[in-house]
Parts: sequence; C-alpha cells; structure tokens
Amino acid sequence: MQSNLKTQQDEIAAAMKNVKKKIVVLSGKGGVGKSTVASNLALAFGKKFPGKVGIADLDFSGPNIAKMLGIEGKRVEVQENGKPLPVVGPMGVKVVSMAFFLETTSTPVVWRGPIKMKALNQFLTDFDWGPLEILIFDMPPGTGDEAISIMQMLPDLDGVVIVTTPQEVSTLDTGKSLVMSRKMLGEESVLGIIENMSVFKCPSCDTEHSLFGEGGGEKMAKDFNSEVLGQIPFDLNIRVNEDKGLSEAFDYFSPIVTKLLAKLNKK
Repeated sequence: MQSNLKTQQDEIAAAMKNVKKKIVVLSGKGGVGKSTVASNLALAFGKKFPGKVGIADLDFSGPNIAKMLGIEGKRVEVQENGKPLPVVGPMGVKVVSMAFFLETTSTPVVWRGPIKMKALNQFLTDFDWGPLEILIFDMPPGTGDEAISIMQMLPDLDGVVIVTTPQEVSTLDTGKSLVMSRKMLGEESVLGIIENMSVFKCPSCDTEHSLFGEGGGEKMAKDFNSEVLGQIPFDLNIRVNEDKGLSEAFDYFSPIVTKLLAKLNKK
C-alpha cells in the first residue's frame, strides 16, 4: 500500500515539475462557499500571473468551478502527443474539472471512492498543465476518505487555505479540517483562514447585517493560533455574477492574494 502511494506521489510530482506553488482550499462542511473562494482566488492570482495559474476541481460530486468561471459546457482538447489540455478560462486560468466530461450539467457522478481516486490520479498526471506560478486544488468538503486520500497523494503542497463562515457550527466543523491539515502536512501547513459571508451588504439601505453571527473566523484563528486572511461579505453581486459565469471579486480577493504570496515566497 505504501509503495503504491509512493509511486502515485512520484508520478504526480513528475507531471507537476513545472508548477512552482501548490495550495489546497479546504472547508469542514459544504455550503460555506469554498468553491466561490477557490475560483476567485484563482482569478485574483491570474490577474497577477496571466496564463500561469491553474485550478483543479477535485470535488467530483459537485464540480462547480467551470460554472463559476463561465466555461461550463467546454470540452477538453487533446494534443497530438495524447496529453489533454486544461480548459482556459478568464485571466488565462487553466481549469480541470469533472464538469467537462459530463453529458449534461445535471448528470450525477455516482462513483465510489476507488474510482474517484483513479480519476484524481488521471487529473493530476495526464493533463499538460505547462509552467504555472500557482496551482489551486478545490477540495471536496469535510475530513473523510476523499479529503484524506487526496492530501496524501498530492506531493510537496505549499499550504492550505481554510474557508469558514462566522456561524459557530461552521467554525466547529472547519476547525477539524484545520487540525487534520496540520496532522497530515505539518504545523506550518495552514496559511490562514478566509471568513466567507461575514456580513450581508444590503443593496437597498447600504447597511451591513450579521446574518451568520460575528467574529467566528477571528475566534477560530485565535483558538488555533492561525490568521484571518480576509473577510468576504455576503455580496449579492458575487452570487449574481457567479450564476452568470462571471465570478470575480478582485476588491475582496486581491489583498488576500498579496498576503498569500508573501507567505508562499517564504517557503
């Protein structure tokens, strides 16, 4: 079992030899906006490094990255050498997602763990990512078999970004993901916490309302000796634009990317 894992790690490392930095975006539960954060981080990084940023959508059961980046319905092209190419989205972001292989947008992925792990290995070894400054892995939620197996397979990860909402039940579950990351990848693996849906910005009265509680991300950072990288409001424009495939919120995510780059450059 260990030798098989080592072989997979070596294959993935060889396939990603031209990727400078690799980070995981992880949450403890679904519904906190993990994919929203991952896609917008990719765009913000892409604005700094056009054509040199990739995102791998590893949530096979809920592949939403293609929709959020406006490239849903695209199909993967294969080069003459047989190597498939990621689909290119806004800001030149290179994307690999199960969404590109589904017959329709409502086609479910009804796979057990072993088949998902085989598909994951193909995603990470078969595709020609080319030279990248950064590759983001949008993980399935939780701390179950999928998340554990993926983090074991990915070699030389540079860090983990944790996504939560201010709600106590969210920080409770997400804290488990943070602890898991440190146990598997080391104490310095967690780059920080992003608190999503921190407040609701009312479009009518321009007032901020705390729909999901207050200070959850800051309390979590204090409890786990980490840092809040940024707080993203519940902005209706983000939701509306994502549904149209126009996911971008540079004002919120560019400062977070600046912090992440400072941390990554120290590694």
